Amino acid sequence: MTQQRITVIRGDGIGPDIIDATTKILDKVGCDFAYDYADAGLMALENHGELLPQDTLDLIAKNKVALKGPLTTPVGEGFTSINVSLRKQFKLYANVRPVLSFKGTKARYEDIDIITVRENTQGMYSGLGQVVSEDGNEAEALSKITREGAEEIVTFAYELARREGRKKVTAVHKANILKSTSGLFLKVAREVGERYPDIESSEMIVDNTCMQLVMNPHQFDVIVTTNLFGDILSDLCAGLVGGLGMAPGANIGKDCAIFEAVHGSAPDIAGKNLANPTSVILAAIQMLEYLNMGDKAEKIRSALKDVIESGDRTTRDLGGEAGTTEFTQAMLDRL
Repeated sequence: MTQQRITVIRGDGIGPDIIDATTKILDKVGCDFAYDYADAGLMALENHGELLPQDTLDLIAKNKVALKGPLTTPVGEGFTSINVSLRKQFKLYANVRPVLSFKGTKARYEDIDIITVRENTQGMYSGLGQVVSEDGNEAEALSKITREGAEEIVTFAYELARREGRKKVTAVHKANILKSTSGLFLKVAREVGERYPDIESSEMIVDNTCMQLVMNPHQFDVIVTTNLFGDILSDLCAGLVGGLGMAPGANIGKDCAIFEAVHGSAPDIAGKNLANPTSVILAAIQMLEYLNMGDKAEKIRSALKDVIESGDRTTRDLGGEAGTTEFTQAMLDRL
């Protein structure tokens, strides 16, 4: 059997710390991956003069699976978001953001288990028609939704729900106001839902969804929505389980996938052995499930639950006093 090669982008700030911790855990559980390291972000800008070098794109295209740490796109300097560029380059149309409660965190809720499936390439983030008037007083941007794109993401959500034994899919929209774009998305979502009689289908306006997630999050199972709404709702969901440090993300296309920590690069604590690697560990679990290595994914998830619940060598954001290396060692000891 050919050894699985993984493109690894260590990223900026705390990225190298948490990525290195995660590859140790993957090795310990016996994944036997071959890692091809590539640069992106500020590190790539320093070393190669560009945020996303062609060599990195070539490695991702070759291996078709990538694990990456947080990347920094310089703000206000004309640079395009690296994450958006990657999603467009590899047609990673589905962004999958699961949140799961772990006992021992400082989260306000218990027993949360929600997956947000976000369309990744269309809507307000497609970058179409962005214009600022010469006098700087007016700005415009276009939102574009296609029937094909809507059907693709909603079908993905229902197939995910069926595969994981989920009971309900909620389509989130703003069709009462955005009658064209959100209206098309909702129409297609209703059509797709009829093909899955074994799964309960519901729909909810996005502002009400935000309120309901705060008041009664346990009513949600799988949420499927458009790009901008999904970006906001997935972060809100992360807040239910303790923040972005407890939330992973997967960007999935037809033949390529990138798994990532969804939080920022936190340059203020970079290299200080303070970062919590949980987000990228959870992203690695998503990667293992994508690669049909569910047994190894479950071993890592079980070890992670035990470390956090017991408070054994946890980081400060989890109420402990340990650093990244100690947290990682606690994981390795259990594996």
